[in-house]
Amino acid sequence: MIKHLLFLLVVFKICTLQSQATSTIIGVVEETTNRQKITNAEVMVEGSVFSIGSNDMGEFSITTSKKGQFILNITAPDYVIKRIPIFLNGVDLDLGTIRLERDITFEKIINLVNITDDELLDDEVNSNALALLQSTKDIFLNRAAFDFGQAFFRVRGYDSQYGEVQLNGIPMNKMYDGRPQWNNWGGLNDVIRNQQYANGLSASDFTFGGILGNTNIDLRPSGLRPGTRLSSSLSNRTYSGRLMATYNSGVKKEKYAYMLSASRRWAKEGYIAGTLYDSYSVYGSFEYLLNEQNTLSATAIVASNRRGRSSAITEEVFQIQGNRYNPYWGFQNGKIRNSRERNIREPLFLLNYNHESNGLVINAGLAYQTGIYKRSRLGYFNAPNPDPTYYRYLPSFYLNSPIGANFESAVLAEEGFIQNAQLNWSNIFKANTSLGQEGKAAYVLYDDTTKDNQLAARVNTNIDINSHLRVDFGLTYKHLMSKNYALIDDLIGAEFHRDIDTFSETLNDIDGDVNKKKGDIFNYKYDFEGNMTDMYAQLNLNYNKVNAFISGKYSYVNYQRNGLFMNERFLENSYGESERIRFSNWSFKSGITYNITGRHWVTANAAYINRAPVLQNVFINPRENNAIVPNLQSEKITSVDANYFLRMPKLTGRLTGFYTRFQDGTDVNFFFVDSGIGSDFVQEVLTDLDKLHLGTELGFEYQLSSAVKLSLVTSVAKYLYASDPFVTINFDTAGATEDLIDVSGSKFLGQSAIKGYKLAQGPQKAIAVGIEYRDPKYWWVSMTANYLANNYANISTITRTKSFLIDPETGQRFPDATDENVQKLLKQNRLDNFYLLNLVGGKSWLKKGKYFSVFASVNNVFDTAFRTGGYEQSRNGNYGQLKQDNFSGNPSFAPKYWYGFGRTYFLNMAFSF
Repeated sequence: MIKHLLFLLVVFKICTLQSQATSTIIGVVEETTNRQKITNAEVMVEGSVFSIGSNDMGEFSITTSKKGQFILNITAPDYVIKRIPIFLNGVDLDLGTIRLERDITFEKIINLVNITDDELLDDEVNSNALALLQSTKDIFLNRAAFDFGQAFFRVRGYDSQYGEVQLNGIPMNKMYDGRPQWNNWGGLNDVIRNQQYANGLSASDFTFGGILGNTNIDLRPSGLRPGTRLSSSLSNRTYSGRLMATYNSGVKKEKYAYMLSASRRWAKEGYIAGTLYDSYSVYGSFEYLLNEQNTLSATAIVASNRRGRSSAITEEVFQIQGNRYNPYWGFQNGKIRNSRERNIREPLFLLNYNHESNGLVINAGLAYQTGIYKRSRLGYFNAPNPDPTYYRYLPSFYLNSPIGANFESAVLAEEGFIQNAQLNWSNIFKANTSLGQEGKAAYVLYDDTTKDNQLAARVNTNIDINSHLRVDFGLTYKHLMSKNYALIDDLIGAEFHRDIDTFSETLNDIDGDVNKKKGDIFNYKYDFEGNMTDMYAQLNLNYNKVNAFISGKYSYVNYQRNGLFMNERFLENSYGESERIRFSNWSFKSGITYNITGRHWVTANAAYINRAPVLQNVFINPRENNAIVPNLQSEKITSVDANYFLRMPKLTGRLTGFYTRFQDGTDVNFFFVDSGIGSDFVQEVLTDLDKLHLGTELGFEYQLSSAVKLSLVTSVAKYLYASDPFVTINFDTAGATEDLIDVSGSKFLGQSAIKGYKLAQGPQKAIAVGIEYRDPKYWWVSMTANYLANNYANISTITRTKSFLIDPETGQRFPDATDENVQKLLKQNRLDNFYLLNLVGGKSWLKKGKYFSVFASVNNVFDTAFRTGGYEQSRNGNYGQLKQDNFSGNPSFAPKYWYGFGRTYFLNMAFSF
């Protein structure tokens, strides 16, 4: 009996040892053409969450307990991915020298995403998340960035605040709106090439992350290609020209490296009329290698971006003027002048320490950012609205008159709009200098100004316990001091401006001078303070068939407003400090990967996240008072996704299903309303707002031959309002009917019946079919046909409340406001489906170690006119008004839309040595 037991124990021990046998894969990575060692290659067995970087000699060594057929993935910035089939059976594997080819399509990756980002990140548009995608070669994410991005497509319908962006491991998302401000490093394409991206809920080495994923941009010179690179670009999109120069010293004497980069982008006018572009960016970084394991680096970035903005327009205006029309500009002294400019200059300084040794990685960093963000605006005071698209100047005003349509006046209005379609600076100057004004401004050009000072500190550690277990943890602290005020930029011929609210004849600043001059602060002035601390821990498990992780995060956030103007309309709560608003939250996520074989694997991830509201959704009307959103609470996010990955030698792809529920959200909107509850500029507060996102993503590539590659990408999803939120309207002045509001100037309207309406988060269906030809003589061309569908205009929530149905004259429901009539009137506007064809190509030459490349693209080849987004106006606040406005079929307050670019081109030439 004892012999049998001993025999079984020996057999068990042998089997255990065999099951735990590991394979070590070694090799050297170098460039094909000049045999230079590639020192920043990343090597991983596909299906694993762990990767190894090549050392200074291009060497790598990766140990794994996996067995069977797998594919080894070798990637490096600027190079084509190398995928090598391997068989693992517990025996070491020496792959010798692995040569990577220069990726001649990389100009597409590094140029087109930045252009897309510039086009889409505007104040009127809910910021797009596509800028996160330039760090990955996942075919679905690439199509989402380069092709679907033209139509304001959002991955899984998420706003960019749900994705985290880091520079050298330090988070860059703004505390005000939660979004990364890519203009802070815009134009520095050569610098931001070295990126690590974690998609969706997957685990990251650097952070807990967001549901959209996260990107860490490594700015250290040692991780970027040494040498000099010069490039020049021509385009007809947001800018017409770009120059860029970069020098990287490489590691000198095994002690230090430094890098300098600068770019300039400009345009008198972009694709949209009147949208000037004036930008420059400068980067400098110095890295000191204390020894093989420890480095220090200091980085400075100064990026300035001045850009003329454009406006959403109604269908009526589009039919008369076309998709390039922009009402914000006009000629002044023969030059284009835009009344709505955005000017951003927020210098950024980083100090980082990095430690890398066997089984231990430590990243610590400190970031300080200061600077200014201005948005200009033309204000008018007891004077006609200067906007040429103001509803009283358009034909629809005469067609929708309560006393009957006046067709003759409508024709005259259309002729007048065609002849005088732009802002008339000359008339504005005449109005300000007329005798009746006595030096007082009727029109003022001013800047809504934000001046931020933010300090961020971050420590992150990765510890390999053994070959199966790794622990990650990190700590982040942010402190924000934000000054906010309106600054007079130009009195346009006047001598002074009287700082009085024209609706209520009240002072904006009781203690200040009422007469303001150029360069004075007026209208509002307040400070924001914000503090954020978060810490996370993550456990990673890696076994032969199964990889898994579990992660948790604790965050603490507090906000406070400090009013610096005593506003006569809000004597009790406009001046001084508000109460401090605090949030503390726990979040969790976990995921598992099962390797069916070395070329097929599945993953599943789940997360429950509690998230404090962003600063912009905490205070109702921060320009004037300390009032806080009622019943304010943290947003709760429940999200799951499941993925199937295929990695064959010729066929690769991913199929994903996802579900995300947002609960207890808060949103604050601003607009002018004219209804039974009052006529005024109001703040609309939505609370208990739920949203639902669910859908599928598919992306496959097939290598038809050594030169031809085919691709198919689809996204089919639904993004819905999942609750009927509560609505409160807050009035700026005394314009509201006093018996309908409380002493705080608020009116609670109850719930808005919006459950089931579609979210305006871009196309909810997208399909792309592509073909790429890569010639052995280093030229390539690709074509992508895209279909975008199921895009919706944003709805007005106030028109879905019960107050909308009440006749202000009788206090009763409108007699004809039946459920059928109301449903028909409030049917959500679905934007047209459309097709886009894009062409991209390039050529490169390598002569005596010098590299020259040309890259070109043409988007929307057939010049298709299409809407990218829009919103319903909330001006008509009751059923009777909206019905009358829609009677002619050409409403004065119709939905407004943004239109995509027609046929555009981009040409880039680069020279590296």
